[in-house]
Amino acid sequence: MGDSKDNLLWISWHDSAWIPILNPTNVMDYFQSTTNPFYDRTCNNEIVKMQRLNMEHLSNLTGLEYMLLHVQEPILYVIRKQHRHSVSAVTPLADFYIIAGVVYQAPDLGSVINSRISTTVNHLQGAFDEARTYSRYHPSKGYWWEFKETESKDLEDENKKSQKKSSKDKAKEESSSAFQRHRVNILLADLAKKFPIKNTPFPASNTHLPEQRTSIEDNSKVEVKVEVKTEPQGHKPPPEKKPRLG
Repeated sequence: MGDSKDNLLWISWHDSAWIPILNPTNVMDYFQSTTNPFYDRTCNNEIVKMQRLNMEHLSNLTGLEYMLLHVQEPILYVIRKQHRHSVSAVTPLADFYIIAGVVYQAPDLGSVINSRISTTVNHLQGAFDEARTYSRYHPSKGYWWEFKETESKDLEDENKKSQKKSSKDKAKEESSSAFQRHRVNILLADLAKKFPIKNTPFPASNTHLPEQRTSIEDNSKVEVKVEVKTEPQGHKPPPEKKPRLG
């Protein structure tokens, strides 16, 4: 790829006065503006335009020309630059797309492959340079790798991630915020004012009616009879056994 100043893939062009009125009938006139760096004024379009002929006469000429290839109103227009050899034979040279009034050149396959290869080589070179910083050598030990910095960085990243997770878990565990609790207390106070609690008196446990008092006193005066059992004296204990004489 050449210098960014000379390479048309690195630039864009637009005319703000045309953007609100762009349509398929005037987009070619917009592209053929004298300030457009993508337009070659030596093309057959300029010859037809100077002779005030219809653009259909382009197929009768040979050489460089521009044609409207694709339209997707109201934002996208594709214009092709091609070389005409005959009425039915043309060779595409480049495509230009207009998005929201801004003109860009579509990259060709070679430019895309070169860009991808250069990006890959750049990343590989950076990887080799970084790997070289971790290599160590000593005449008695030989070569080895030392990744102390990366291990410490990994530990720091893990600690940061764990702290973030713990803070998120704490935020999830909170049932409500201070604002929500304050609003709930206000609503409960309003409901308590609208529907106050009625105090119902309960009778004391020591107070009894006069009839209940008399019944309690009568029950307390009931005599308790105690029976004592005595054994009858008429029965004599059995005689003692006498030992026999041999």
